[in-house]
Amino acid sequence: MTVKELAKQFEYEILCVPDPDREVEGGYTGDLLSWVMGRLESGNAWVTIMSNINVIAVAALADPACIILSEQVTPDEGVLERAEVQGINLLRTSKSSFDVCAELASIS
Repeated sequence: MTVKELAKQFEYEILCVPDPDREVEGGYTGDLLSWVMGRLESGNAWVTIMSNINVIAVAALADPACIILSEQVTPDEGVLERAEVQGINLLRTSKSSFDVCAELASIS
């Protein structure tokens, strides 16, 4: 499933999607960035409530298919611009991280 299809199927808000046809190959959830950096796999959809610029830095290293901001968090200033420059797909939802993970598990 592509990021664009994922967003449509589960009604995630598109904040920044420079690569809408990127395939989602799994999922990972975590908020401790140093922990995520060592465990997030390329192609995963990363579910987090962290919304600062460091999330984009971790994503640039780990290469997830997208970041899904859960709990309707608002990205800090500069996050959307940095995501666009880095080519990071960024989605948002009001759903809990648990519910997003259940949705991701249903497509695996």
